Amino acid sequence: MADTAASLKLTIDGAMKLLNAAMAKAREMNVPECIAIVDAGGQLLAFARMDGAFALSFDTALMKAITAASYGIPTGDIAAGIDIKLAIATQGKRINLPGGLPIIIDGHVIGGIGIGSGTGEQDKDVAKAALAALAGVKRF
Repeated sequence: MADTAASLKLTIDGAMKLLNAAMAKAREMNVPECIAIVDAGGQLLAFARMDGAFALSFDTALMKAITAASYGIPTGDIAAGIDIKLAIATQGKRINLPGGLPIIIDGHVIGGIGIGSGTGEQDKDVAKAALAALAGVKRF
């Protein structure tokens, strides 16, 4: 067994590319959003609260991004009941609201993006548009 493994890292330039693409999509939809981008460890790299977005959506956007990065799957798809148990077990750090997507390149989870302040479908649409800005990223 190897003691180390090669990995990919989301850079600040990549995070800003995601942030700008997300804001452009949100503007196009006329839906102000909170947008959070985290690295693979769930640490915040970039954030924006667009004019008119709900201030408390900062928390949900960040938790969506952290959840997507931690689990490597989109948020919003866990069965009812289990999602509550996971939220309690993680002290609210595992959130099941739609709008969080992992950032995956070449099979490596390099981060997550979380969108909040619109409807769940609007948040997902903005997150998907952001991912389209990065070459080689897995699409959802």
